[in-house]
Amino acid sequence: MTPARAPSASEVITHACPVREVLDRVAGKWSVLVIVAAAHGPVRFTELERSIEGISRRMLTLTLRNLERDGLLTRTVFPTVPPRVDYALTPMAQELHRSLLSLTDWAERHRTAIAAARSAYDAGRPPPAGDGIAVPPSREPVRGTARQG
Repeated sequence: MTPARAPSASEVITHACPVREVLDRVAGKWSVLVIVAAAHGPVRFTELERSIEGISRRMLTLTLRNLERDGLLTRTVFPTVPPRVDYALTPMAQELHRSLLSLTDWAERHRTAIAAARSAYDAGRPPPAGDGIAVPPSREPVRGTARQG
């Protein structure tokens, strides 16, 4: 049996590009919010528009169209006057929603630690170590270099 060879850089890039394209689409700010808003069943355009703060009509339309194109949303038009259009998550998007819930749960659990790390960084001192013990001053890493000019 021959040992497995590591993939070449071009093989990694060839594989990563399509994955990156998918992640760029599904991890986008508006896509995530639409998926979360539509998670509890069919929802209408105006309901989405009201529930997603800051999204423009045009951006919502583009996001819905892209999610439908990617197979994450179904769009159902009802023959009424005026026409009624419902958007619903596909099974693939429902699976994605479960993953998003895990991510948001993680963010909620760690948001205060992240805020503390940001404050420490912005104040120019090292953040606490993962166990809550601060790095001793004698071992502080040097950040940046002084500009000469």
